[in-house]
Amino acid sequence: MTNPIRLGRIAAMLPVADMQSTAFYCGVLGFSKTLENGDPVGFMILERDDAELHLTLQKDHRAVHFNVTHMMVGNVDAMHDACKAHGLRIVKGLRDHDYGLRAFVFEDPDGNRIDVGQHIAK
Repeated sequence: MTNPIRLGRIAAMLPVADMQSTAFYCGVLGFSKTLENGDPVGFMILERDDAELHLTLQKDHRAVHFNVTHMMVGNVDAMHDACKAHGLRIVKGLRDHDYGLRAFVFEDPDGNRIDVGQHIAK
């Protein structure tokens, strides 16, 4: 039996204490703002390549102690270096995993934990 429901893109929604987090996502990771909503802005869509990220203003945001999203990249070492260069906390160091990913976990400026991985060539 085939499922008649077709899924489109799914985008991660990250809570931020203020919208200054766009400086990291746009300035460091190269995302572009494609939509801002509210006055003051309380919701934003950022895009880069095939990735889409939604930021939502939650002034009382308190980060949780688990990964809130996973990001696949083409050069995990360069991403790791960029996070370190900008003083972000590396929660789990960069290493190769037996399930075929080279990965690390960092905290964005709002403390959201993001797992970053790249497939290891066989």
